[in-house]
Amino acid sequence: MPPVKVLRVAAALVLLNAGWLALGLVHVWSHPALGWVTLPVGALLAGLACRQVARAPELDVSTRRFWGRMALACVLLTAAIVSNAVDAVGGATLSQRVGPVTVTLYLLMLALVLWALFRLPSWERSRSDWARFGLDALMVMITVAALTWHFLLRNHQEWNAQTGSAGALISIVVVTFLSVATFTKVAFAGAGRLDRRAIRILAAGAAIASTFGSLSPLLVSRPYLSTSLIAVPIASLTIHLAAVRQLRAGNRPPARRRRSRRVSLVPYLAVAITDALLLATSTTDGNETFVMELTAVTLTVVVVIRQILALRDNNRLLGTVDAQLTHLKGYQNELEYQATHDSLTAAANRALLERHVQRLLAEREPFHLMLLDVDDFKTVNDRLGHGVGDALLTLVTNRLTDAVDYRGLVARLGGDEFAIAVPAVAAPGNAIEHLLDDVVAAVREPVELAGHTLVTGTSVGIATSRSDDTASELLRRADVAMYSAKGAGGNGWRWFDPAMDQAADETARLSADLRTALADGQIFALFHPITDLETETPIGAEVLMRWQHPERGLVPPDVFIPLAERNGSIVELGYWVLEFAARQAADWQGRFGDRAPAKVSVNVSARQLAEPDFVDRVEAILRETGVDTSGLVLEVTETAVLTTDVAIAQLHRLKDLGLRVALDDFGTGHSSLSLLLDSPVDVLKVDKSFVSGTSANGAGAIITKNLVGFVNDFGIEAVAEGVETQAQAATLRRVGYRLAQGHLYGRPMAAEDFERLFTAHLGASERGPGQGEGERRAVAGGAGRGEVAAVGAGQLAGDRQAEAAAAGGAGT
Repeated sequence: MPPVKVLRVAAALVLLNAGWLALGLVHVWSHPALGWVTLPVGALLAGLACRQVARAPELDVSTRRFWGRMALACVLLTAAIVSNAVDAVGGATLSQRVGPVTVTLYLLMLALVLWALFRLPSWERSRSDWARFGLDALMVMITVAALTWHFLLRNHQEWNAQTGSAGALISIVVVTFLSVATFTKVAFAGAGRLDRRAIRILAAGAAIASTFGSLSPLLVSRPYLSTSLIAVPIASLTIHLAAVRQLRAGNRPPARRRRSRRVSLVPYLAVAITDALLLATSTTDGNETFVMELTAVTLTVVVVIRQILALRDNNRLLGTVDAQLTHLKGYQNELEYQATHDSLTAAANRALLERHVQRLLAEREPFHLMLLDVDDFKTVNDRLGHGVGDALLTLVTNRLTDAVDYRGLVARLGGDEFAIAVPAVAAPGNAIEHLLDDVVAAVREPVELAGHTLVTGTSVGIATSRSDDTASELLRRADVAMYSAKGAGGNGWRWFDPAMDQAADETARLSADLRTALADGQIFALFHPITDLETETPIGAEVLMRWQHPERGLVPPDVFIPLAERNGSIVELGYWVLEFAARQAADWQGRFGDRAPAKVSVNVSARQLAEPDFVDRVEAILRETGVDTSGLVLEVTETAVLTTDVAIAQLHRLKDLGLRVALDDFGTGHSSLSLLLDSPVDVLKVDKSFVSGTSANGAGAIITKNLVGFVNDFGIEAVAEGVETQAQAATLRRVGYRLAQGHLYGRPMAAEDFERLFTAHLGASERGPGQGEGERRAVAGGAGRGEVAAVGAGQLAGDRQAEAAAAGGAGT
């Protein structure tokens, strides 16, 4: 039968028993045993409902176990009802007596219910919790016993004489109310997935049933009736109702109860009730007064003990809270420190610097803001590893902190970039410039790290705050000044100047124009001859990019190439010049055959080398143009190899395509002879600073002399750059150089000019020595003007400085 229908039957039994009891008040039942017949039925129906819940598979284990124990309690209740009926109507005379067997069964049933409650998850409590609950239970028991005795048993000597003792009734009522208190506590505290409303129904049922059961002395004149006739059916019905409620609730978690901050009123209410009873007790009966006084004193002692325990627990809790607050405060301080300081160097970070700058701006007192970074730090990181790089950053931070000392705040903004904020009053007049010198000198000091001696520089930009400044604007000005210092060669400092903004704006506009220059046809290529020193015959050329701006004219490569590197357009420009050179080389190979130029060199940037698909695109260009790869040389700078993690692997892949590799500008960067061993280098281009620079007759001459012998032993060709005089050429020939590049043999020129120069030499060699010399020199001399002619008649003609800038630097 469905639970709802069974519940209706149980409710009908309650109504039937209530009617029997009500009619019995005005009518004497001749067969009082009939009133007891329905009681076991209701208890068994409740037990069956509890068993059904205990076997519900969707419920968790602890919930099913609780309802299984409630089913056993209903079995004990049924047995107690039968025993109670025998006590009432089974003797020679009708009686309100509750025998020892009945009392035992009722108490066992209540004990089983209490045990089921105590086995719930919410009762996994500490000793202190159990002590408080025990004292609360003792208060409830004393108070309920006092109330029951005072209002129901004290003046019912006839009922006491009939039943033999009031102890049985008091014990049942007291334990029942103890169950009520436990039910209530569980309902409020919660116990796993046990439904709280089901527990409240059980608590209400126990309270109502116990209340009705305690009214037994009022029926002393009607021994054929018993308050059990209504108390037991109500208990059975509420158990049934609670079971049905649990089935409907299923296994869903109970709603979270709001935590109550109210103080428990149980101790105070218990004392108040007992004191009221004491005052209401007749003073003529000394024994009765003594009993009530003893009860009040006992209850007061229990309450005091309960409150002492609560105060002790509160103190312990407060101590725990204080300790947690202290720990939390320390944790907050740690989080605040981590949020405002750099994890590597322990210096202030960007967030703290911005907060500090905002505070200084709010105080409206002038201060200086320096922005600096470590020169060539990426090279240190890439060559020696991030561990050495981190150690260097930590060392730089310590040196900056020592140099600035108490005068300002040192912050690391990220990477190798630092900032220093110094109030003007801390460095008045020239003191700030002395501080700048100290900062640069401190960073410049050599340091030993991981077996390497490092000498690093720093570029510093400095700006002074204005009355209407913002933190971002001040940082921007310092940043502009820092890049100005870096552009001046680094290892120094620069004050911000408004002209820097103009230069920065100019650079930004030029950078934007460069992005569209290739599509607009403003980029073109020139060929710089590579000459055999013995025969002074051009054997190849280096292909150089040039930019003819529609408004600015010819933009020097040392201006637009760095711009292209920064904005990324160098990648597409590099592919364009490679394809142009490959097509031209393929054309010459097709027309001249074996006598075609042996070397057509193209520069490759670090950005290109870092591209994952770089080699694939190069291969596609080679396949599309059909060029013989043995005549193509790709030139890379040593800096490009050192600053690109994948450079060595990329160069090996290029070699696999049949291309040759040249190392350009050797000697100007972080040169290492081991680089020649690690890289698949075919050609070494010695920088012009050693050939025609200020050191050409000193250390430069020694370097060029010894370097050529070293590379020749390794089968590497050496090309000397920047040859400008016959004396320089003679020196290079004497020490063993075979190839050279420089203005002595021609400036960068258009492809057709180079072809005329090349064929003139080619024809002269076929006609024999001394013939056609004038023709060759005429072509070479004309080629010196080829760069100007290639960009349009009249543009930059006669401007020797611009021409020199455009022609200089074969690696550009």
